[in-house]
Parts: sequence; structure tokens; C-alpha cells
Amino acid sequence: MTDHDYYEILGVSRNAGQDELKSAFRGLARQYHPDVNSAPDAEERFKEINEAYAVLSNDQHRSAYDRYGHAGVRGPGGATDFTVDFSDFADIFGDLFGFGRTSRRARNAPRRGADLQYRVDLQFEEAVFGVEKEIEITRDEVCETCRGTGAEPGTSPVRCATCNGSGEVRQSRQTIFGSMVQVTTCPSCNGRGETISTPCHTCKGRGLVRRNRKKELTIPAGVDSGTQMRLGGEGQPGINGGPNGNLFIQIYVKSHKFFKRHDHNILLDLNVNIAQATLGAEVEVPTVDGPAILKIPTGTQAGKVLKMRGKGVPRLRSNGRGDQLVVVNVEIPTRLTADQRELFEQLAQSLGSEVSPQERGFLEWLREALGS
Repeated sequence: MTDHDYYEILGVSRNAGQDELKSAFRGLARQYHPDVNSAPDAEERFKEINEAYAVLSNDQHRSAYDRYGHAGVRGPGGATDFTVDFSDFADIFGDLFGFGRTSRRARNAPRRGADLQYRVDLQFEEAVFGVEKEIEITRDEVCETCRGTGAEPGTSPVRCATCNGSGEVRQSRQTIFGSMVQVTTCPSCNGRGETISTPCHTCKGRGLVRRNRKKELTIPAGVDSGTQMRLGGEGQPGINGGPNGNLFIQIYVKSHKFFKRHDHNILLDLNVNIAQATLGAEVEVPTVDGPAILKIPTGTQAGKVLKMRGKGVPRLRSNGRGDQLVVVNVEIPTRLTADQRELFEQLAQSLGSEVSPQERGFLEWLREALGS
């Protein structure tokens, strides 16, 4: 490690007091701890910060450093000749290191329950027009026998003998940063500060039981794959009297045999024969509302997009519907009767053999129809 000036490392003056040192250390430790800083030199920088604070926060070490520099606090081989107890900074490092002083009051404060997710599969038409669905979810609920205490009725939880009711156990360990006091959740009571000598016969001491619940779900018209619905308070129960979590419904729409969706429009590929495309025709096509008549204009080219207004998907959060866009494909016959071949030969003679490059392709037609 390069011998940088400890005061410069912490960014304080040489006459800085303990409060100023602690404040500087607090900010730098949060900034450079390797768990939150991915820079290549973050770990080395963090070691410097710890070493600087450990020296300057100790009056004896600081005096030796002020008189002799690094030589005053380093032993043979350059090793730092001190240890420091970082337990005073448990509140600073709690989120970073996974330990800290957490009051029993804070641990037992009401907390919101966990959220749940449920997937609902819909047919194409169900997503377009909406549908009522009955779903069944499995979740924890407060045990009615013990009312969530986990103890058999007539008995009560007792103070944990391992942590003496604090919910925490403290362990001192040596690390590369010095001597640290690690505060962890008590393994005997899982931080509750109490143990149950006679568990409830219904919930086996959990205070919760698993239940299957059926719910009526109203799916609005216009949803699509990826749409998410939230049912407030239908998730896991809250902790220590906190509110329940939420239930999130994930929508998945199955593919359709004919229809494809693009935003609020429905796409349909339609095959017509060469006579219908040339002479024009009125044909019956499927829509989500049922069969409807579509007029094929005279001289319709392959790839032409015809619009059927108002036959698309309802807009989820506004009025109106999209359109159905019909992409015309002109089928070329592969087998002809003798009479048909004769007619096509006569048509070929009358049309001649001249060819011309296509000015607009299918993508241009589609972009125009979609307004993009």
C-alpha cells in the first residue's frame, strides 16, 4: 500500500476533532466499500480509509503518527501496529456489511408482507374483449388457533436464552480491516427475542398456515401479454401487524390461428385468387366480432393492406378501438384445367411480355397502414 498522508486520505485538517474524523470516515466508507463500489481500486482505497481512521481516532496512535509519520504506527515488515474495534460503526455499515446494531423495537416494527405473483393465460378473444376468471392462489394466513403467536393456546412465548431477548448475538473477529464486532440475528429465535416452548398444534409454531383461496378476477378489454394487474392486500400477511403484500397478475395471451396483434390493431393475412385481385370482389373474412364483408378493390396487388376500421382491439385506458389490417396475398394457381390454361394463354397474349420493377413493396404498404 502506498504511504499516503492519513489526514489527506480522510480529507480533514491536522487539528480535526473526533466528530469531524468520524463524519469523514462515515462518508468515505459508504462510498468506497467494495460491496457498493465496483471500481478496480475500491478495495485498496477502502483499506486506506480504514487504516487512516484507525490511527487518527486513537489518541496514542495519532500522537505517534504526528511525531514519526507511518513509521510510528508500523511494525517490522510494514505491518500496522494496532487493532481497532469497529463496533461503534455498526450503524454505518449495517446495510453494507450485513451487520449492525438494530434495536429490538426496529426489528419488531410492523412490516408489509411479501408480494405474490400469479400467471393467467388468456385466449386471444378473451384478451380483446375482457373476461371474468376465477383463480386459486396459495398464500400464508394468520393462524386462527394461536392468532399468530405460534404458541399453543394457554401458553406464551418466553425470552430467548441465547440472546437474552435482544434478538442479536455479537461476535468479535479479525479481518483485513482490523478487529470487528459483528452483530447477527440470533439463530435460536430468528431475531424475535422470544422462543416458543409449546408450539401451536395447528401451525407448528409458525403463526401462519397455508391456505388456498379462490378469487374472482375481472380482466379488462384490451390487455396483452406482459400486462400486469395489481390486487392490493391479497399477498402474504404483514409482519408484526404490518399490512399485507399485493398480488400481481401477469397476463399471457395465447397465439391465434389467424390473427396477430400490433398495438391496438389486428393483422390478418388473406389469400385471394388472381381473378378476385384483378376484377375486384366482396369476400367474407373473419374478425374478432365474427365474419364480415371486405371489398377487394379492382387491381389489388399482392401485399396491399386493406383497413377494416373499428375491428381491432379496444384501447385499454381510453375509448375506441384499433383497426383490422388485412394483408392481401394473391394466390397463383399451380394446377390448371385445360380450359383454364387456354384462358390464361389468351390473357398472356393480350398483356404482352413487358415487365417493370416494383416501386413499392410489402413493408411500405404495411408502414403506411400502421401510420409509421
